[in-house]
Amino acid sequence: MGDADTRPVGDGRDRDTQGRARSARPRDGLGRPLPYGADGVERQPEGVVRSPGETVVEAQALLDAGKPFHAHEVFEDAWKSGPESERELWRGLAQVAVGLTHAARGNVRGGARLLRRGAVAVREWEVESGEPRPYGIDLAGVGEWAVGLAERVEKEGGAVDAAVEAPRLRP
Repeated sequence: MGDADTRPVGDGRDRDTQGRARSARPRDGLGRPLPYGADGVERQPEGVVRSPGETVVEAQALLDAGKPFHAHEVFEDAWKSGPESERELWRGLAQVAVGLTHAARGNVRGGARLLRRGAVAVREWEVESGEPRPYGIDLAGVGEWAVGLAERVEKEGGAVDAAVEAPRLRP
């Protein structure tokens, strides 16, 4: 299941039509590459411009489905296409999603670090912007959840179930 706009080139790497490196290998639900020809999970399209509300709804659905890597892609699209004033909000939420991805993969150290980094980012954005619930997102709750999961992952070790651990973006 490769990306139709990705092809191998002379250096052996898959590249998109603009020449940027893009892996055409299929991926599992946590974004890990699988061997060529394996059945993978459909990729999240990149570069999609969504309204903030659509971003939250789509990201929550992906988180609930145990696909935090895919949710991170949705948040990344928002941070790249949204207003400069909201960049850190979406980047922080993407870091939280990637932290959950790493925790689900069993990467205790990386998961905890990214969960905490994302928690700090969303909390700082809330303080600086004065908006505690932009687009209905419970930033304090997301930050608290991320720090709590980071502590639990460090204490207990091992992989977590991403769908079970998914945060609630809106109360």
